[in-house]
Amino acid sequence: MGLFRPTAAKRRAGEVDGELLRRLKASAVLLDVDNTIATYTSHEPVKGAQEWTRSLREAGYKVVIVSNNYKKRVSAFAARFGLPYISFAMKPLPFGYLRAAKMLGLRCRDCVIIGDQIFTDVIGANLCGMKSVLLEPIEPEEGWTFRVRRYFERSLREKFKLREDVIK
Repeated sequence: MGLFRPTAAKRRAGEVDGELLRRLKASAVLLDVDNTIATYTSHEPVKGAQEWTRSLREAGYKVVIVSNNYKKRVSAFAARFGLPYISFAMKPLPFGYLRAAKMLGLRCRDCVIIGDQIFTDVIGANLCGMKSVLLEPIEPEEGWTFRVRRYFERSLREKFKLREDVIK
């Protein structure tokens, strides 16, 4: 179960605040795009996402977008947010996570990834020694691969649902 266990769980990204990040001993946030700061089908961030990321940066946290999506989509969000990014990160493989930590000049243990998928965001974080905050997806995805993953995530999410604070 440890590989699938997030460090913390919240409903939405905006609920992750400086207090939680301090308790996680994080200096940086790796941020997923789809179903984290934007719906899967939208080219616009969800309300408050830009202000939230700005407040993290003003509080001294480094922020980078790390997404499995293609450069065209990810770079548009990165430009809008004024953030560096890594596209086609191949999560849950550690490559994108390690590249992000190196880009920020930090060790993996000093970073936390915020995302909505156990089988990409959380597993990848656990494989490279990062912390993770698991979010509820903003909207259901339509592809069959997502439906299969969400089906298998369901029972794991039920175990974590009641633990919206730091788990580990």
